[in-house]
Amino acid sequence: MATLNLLYKQEYAINEHIKIQIPTVGEVLDNEDDYYTMVTMLTAMPVDMMVQLDDIGVDFTAVNEYELFLILFNALKDKDTSLIFGELDLKPFRSAVNPQNNTIVLRDKETGVVIDRGIQGQIASVLRKIHNLKRNNRKPANQEAREYMLQRAREKMRRRSKRVNDSQLEELIVAMVNTEQFHYGFEGTRELSIYQFNESVRQVIKKIDYDNRMHGVYAGTVNAKELSQDDLNWLTHK
Repeated sequence: MATLNLLYKQEYAINEHIKIQIPTVGEVLDNEDDYYTMVTMLTAMPVDMMVQLDDIGVDFTAVNEYELFLILFNALKDKDTSLIFGELDLKPFRSAVNPQNNTIVLRDKETGVVIDRGIQGQIASVLRKIHNLKRNNRKPANQEAREYMLQRAREKMRRRSKRVNDSQLEELIVAMVNTEQFHYGFEGTRELSIYQFNESVRQVIKKIDYDNRMHGVYAGTVNAKELSQDDLNWLTHK
């Protein structure tokens, strides 16, 4: 995929039929739970859904990212996906076989629009870019490790289920508005795209880390010779 330049975009075109929306912070806030649930479904790797897959009798090590997408698609298309796919309606899509390579695709018979493994991969990549998400490629080395990972994941899910689910985005907004490096108020922040906001959060964190590092250098508690070029440059996202 070409370099994703999303800073001033409201959408990113995968092809002439499929476009990924880049909503504003306000739009996400107003639909936060559903929006992030859909983002998770569209970017998840099997290891991220190991418990859910195990509950339906599927070994998470035996399926790939695209197969997981096909499993989740029926639940996804029942949601209002307009904040992600705009006017594209997922409801008419059905599983079909691509006769050219005998693979499963999703196809809208009326419009001819197809979602195949390549398209799904691009959708996931764009959403990961928008939300600073990393592709989770962890795999257990053996059956014992697999069982251990499942056990730990179940424990984490149980702990999370007992917590009150406050808005994480709202907490981030409050934190950023009260940070000297961020120059938007509450209303101004609502108008930013979610990509602009996420990138700002990442950059502010990097700047604060850089400032703390430099204070350590000046105080003599941090050895400047041990710092990398990335440590000495807060302007990049790397």
